[in-house]
Amino acid sequence: MHVPDGFINAPVSVAAGVAAAAAVAVSLRGARRELDERTAPLAGLVAAFIFAVQMLNFPVAAGTSGHLLGGALAAILVGPYTGVLCVSVVLLMQGILFADGGLTALGVNITVMGVVTVVTAHLLFRGLLRALPPTRRSVTAAGFVAALLSVPAAAAAFTAVYAVGGTTDVSLGKVLTAMVGVHVLIGIGEALITAATVGAVIAVRPDLVHGARGLTTPLKLRVDGALVDAPAATAPATASGAGSAKKVWVTGLVTALVLAGFVSFYASAAPDGLEKVAADKGIDEKAEEHAAAGSPLADYGVKDVDDPRLSGGLAGVIGVGVTVVAGTGIFWAVRRRRTDDLTATSTPVA
Repeated sequence: MHVPDGFINAPVSVAAGVAAAAAVAVSLRGARRELDERTAPLAGLVAAFIFAVQMLNFPVAAGTSGHLLGGALAAILVGPYTGVLCVSVVLLMQGILFADGGLTALGVNITVMGVVTVVTAHLLFRGLLRALPPTRRSVTAAGFVAALLSVPAAAAAFTAVYAVGGTTDVSLGKVLTAMVGVHVLIGIGEALITAATVGAVIAVRPDLVHGARGLTTPLKLRVDGALVDAPAATAPATASGAGSAKKVWVTGLVTALVLAGFVSFYASAAPDGLEKVAADKGIDEKAEEHAAAGSPLADYGVKDVDDPRLSGGLAGVIGVGVTVVAGTGIFWAVRRRRTDDLTATSTPVA
């Protein structure tokens, strides 16, 4: 659902850019409360994993494909504020390096694919968890539903933006019906990927899953006849949480590299939901060439590498590497800022 340049006029693109910048600023502050020494590296990995899986277009209908948006997955794994930042990092890397998603439409893409999906998924996920038993299966089930509905929500959000700033005169009712219809199908794929990934992480390290916090009962100690929560350091490691966070990170990174570097070659070549609707309804009449079309990695291929399998695989590996480095650096900086703030507030004034 990457919106290219030319779909949305300049004033609305600027307004969306301002909205996206405000959302990122709020998320930078909110992420300080979500990130710690364990989850900061995980957040960089989540961004890289989303980048990799977005290369795997899957068929959803005749002549149409879809791919992961990732907002729900990021919100559940690392929290809503950090989730917005994860998707924003992915979209920035895709736009600058791979000419995917217009640069003038970056604000639209962050708003639609990042903010809308994360907020929708987070609210649905939290609401469902309140109604379901506090179990790991409930986290996975709630994640499935939240991811499923976040995709058509993003499609509806794009249609709303297009209604205000679209550059062609088309029937908005038909666009909304087509966009939501095809993205409900894409949402099924999103839900399956999200549930499978969350389920895999929660099976080995539930403590690393933001959406699973509070599911385990804290260890109690009897002090002077009263039961009190034991300090975290004294609580024994559970069998499910005994795995090393480093192993989770390495396994996730290797998986992302394999998906982007090898499996992506077998992805569907059919246009994704937005591309198909745009072509059918005439939305793409004023589409513009991407400003980074001359990038050596444009269209997810390495320039001057003739073998398509090798070219696409190298581009995918480079994309995963750049995204994990950029994302991890950003999230460590946010984490360090929180540590500095806590140190400043706890230091006594002479």
